[in-house]
Amino acid sequence: MIDLRSLRQFVAVAEELHFGRAAARLHMTQPPLTQAVRKLEAELGAALFERSSRSVALAPAGVALLPAARKLLQEAEGLAELARAAAAGQRGRVRLGFVSTVGFGELPRWLKRFRDAHADIELSLREATLDVQLRAFDAGELDAGFIIHAPGSLPPGLHALTVAREAMVLALEADGALPRRSRLRALDALQLPLVIFPREIAPSLFDALLAFYRDHGATPRIAQEAIQMQTIVNLVSAGMGAAWVPASVMGLQRSGVVYKPVAGAPASETSLVWRDDAAPAVRRFVAHVKEQLAV
Repeated sequence: MIDLRSLRQFVAVAEELHFGRAAARLHMTQPPLTQAVRKLEAELGAALFERSSRSVALAPAGVALLPAARKLLQEAEGLAELARAAAAGQRGRVRLGFVSTVGFGELPRWLKRFRDAHADIELSLREATLDVQLRAFDAGELDAGFIIHAPGSLPPGLHALTVAREAMVLALEADGALPRRSRLRALDALQLPLVIFPREIAPSLFDALLAFYRDHGATPRIAQEAIQMQTIVNLVSAGMGAAWVPASVMGLQRSGVVYKPVAGAPASETSLVWRDDAAPAVRRFVAHVKEQLAV
């Protein structure tokens, strides 16, 4: 193995073509430099210089080695800067999970601004429900994630930043009888068949919706389960039932669907979560989201 010090000594002699000047450049005396070059030549099994009493010239092996040695030294010098940048959160990678609902809010703009400000941090995006994100955290496959949940019901073991709190609204088939009202009473919604997400993908929010029905003496009639919010809204447009969705989903305009607020409807929260041992680049992303929330 050739060490970097030997390469620096070789490059200095190759560029100066004079052992004395090269030694001065390296802040050492000439005899140790001469010995170091001879040792390097012995390790390589080839002469790097053609020496005479009056001159020093590069041998063919030295001519071949010089460009590669310069490149290696340049890359080595860059390692320190790379390490400092990574430690400061200026370089690295953020593997980010997100639920589909957050895509209807500010997330796309936050990501664009983050990329513009931190071009050396790679963002790896993964759309995933809460249950999938938690498994990915446990497996070390995710650094941070946007999740949806009922207010105050966060998964344990993760740091969290609340980024949105909004009421749930009812997505209805446009041709139904109820949409003619601008705002629905709770009793208007309780008897409608529901298209709803499975409990395992957002347990606290599912339970909050059931509690809303229970508090009004009703039991929800679940007509169909679906995972993706776009799919749920599409099923509503086909007449499969009504669906509770966060208010931000109203930005998803689907023909045949209207969105109505309901008096006393439960709220949902969206939070950014991350691990305690998050890398500096991840903490840089968290700080960016905090800055965006303050704008």
